[in-house]
Amino acid sequence: MGNIKKRVVLHFPGFEPLDAAAHRARYERSARQSGGVWDFSAEIGELNNFGRAPYFDVAATGADWHTQNRVHIVDHNDLVGALNGRPLFTRLLLGYRAAAQVAAAGGMIGYFRHAWRFGLFFIFPFLLMLGGLLISLSIAFAPFLFGLPAWSHIGSIALAVAFFVYVFLPQAEKLHTLHLFSDWEMAVAMAGLNGLGVEQWLEASAISTRQALDDPDADEFVISSHSMGSSVAAHVVGLLLEREPELLQGKRVIFTTLGSAILQCALLRPASVLRSRVGLIARCQDISWLDVHCLTDAIHFYKAKVAAVCGHPDAEQASILFVRFKQMLTAKHYAKIKRDFLRVHRQYVLGPDVRAFFDFTLMTAGPLPASDFAGFSFQKLPELTFNSGEEAQALSIGR
Repeated sequence: MGNIKKRVVLHFPGFEPLDAAAHRARYERSARQSGGVWDFSAEIGELNNFGRAPYFDVAATGADWHTQNRVHIVDHNDLVGALNGRPLFTRLLLGYRAAAQVAAAGGMIGYFRHAWRFGLFFIFPFLLMLGGLLISLSIAFAPFLFGLPAWSHIGSIALAVAFFVYVFLPQAEKLHTLHLFSDWEMAVAMAGLNGLGVEQWLEASAISTRQALDDPDADEFVISSHSMGSSVAAHVVGLLLEREPELLQGKRVIFTTLGSAILQCALLRPASVLRSRVGLIARCQDISWLDVHCLTDAIHFYKAKVAAVCGHPDAEQASILFVRFKQMLTAKHYAKIKRDFLRVHRQYVLGPDVRAFFDFTLMTAGPLPASDFAGFSFQKLPELTFNSGEEAQALSIGR
């Protein structure tokens, strides 16, 4: 296929407290960084309303190419905000309830079976918070343990509360512990399609997504998703295919999952609808599915074949692109982030320091078809210089 002139992107972000405006600002920063690395410029337009999928336009220009891109952000920040905005002990109680639901629904066993590091990611916030609570209780009951008079419990209980609220929680929040509690509530809701109003939210998102897919002039449609957003995207796209099996016929559609956490929800027994929708996507002849994995990212299912694990081993499996973030960043930059597992997890949608075979901005605003990225490697980097002619034609890269 020749170079892309016009592209529509539908991006489903991960579970972050960022609205569409914040995601636009992040995209602009990443595009500036990517443009400096690849020697192109990107003009980012203002955010425009579009139902559940507000958009901004991206005009990207290189030495002998130009693309017009419309990037829709299908964020779920209102759900994130509702979860994170509740009182502390409500979040603790409901977070532990979500953990119990995940374990009872077979999720924890599935996590350790298919991606043991994701299993550790699941239990980490709950064990950490349990440790803090146990230390606080030890402080509160210290007078009893040491045989001190009853009145001393007044001071020990006050000291225990102060320790938990002013010492432990600030340290735990550096690791986004309470945010992760909410993440598991969201996972349970997305799996069972109950609670948080997720069914209504998915319906509204599907309407906006359907409208965005109506553009008759787009050379390709990129449906990109990050982390929890991959479960959301699978629900929305699968819902549309349930209703209109021929919806994407004649369109060039690339479904790109970045650090995908579809199995976070799909491995729970109540997630039968989600698993069915994953199968519809895998079997859709008009969709090319690219699943991007990174060894050093613990918050996804490394090497897992998502469609097969969801019960569709006979369907065409997603092409898996293995990337290494340390080869996309300077040594100093990578050393700064490598111990922050959530920051590493975000790198899929952030800009690179050096040229590499995967670049989110290049895939969503550059001249090459997004499906070409499945064939790139460090031995075969994207080539942005095209042959001259009446119309610039893309080099046949990795095809």
